Amino acid sequence: MIIPWQDLTPEALENLIESFVLREGTDYGEQERSLERKVEDVRRQLKSGEAVLVWSELHETVNIMSRGQLRE
Repeated sequence: MIIPWQDLTPEALENLIESFVLREGTDYGEQERSLERKVEDVRRQLKSGEAVLVWSELHETVNIMSRGQLRE
């Protein structure tokens, strides 16, 4: 189930994005980006609709996924 990011408090959204960024382990190429930059990138993707918050009833967790991943 998709959860609108606007339904979360600013603090909850910030914590969720930070948690996602810290666990995702993506390689960003030659230049490492700061946590703040990564968080801002994810926030921008949520606002633009490129990424969504997804609730898993099975695992009782919220995750951030790209729209493309969600369709697969």
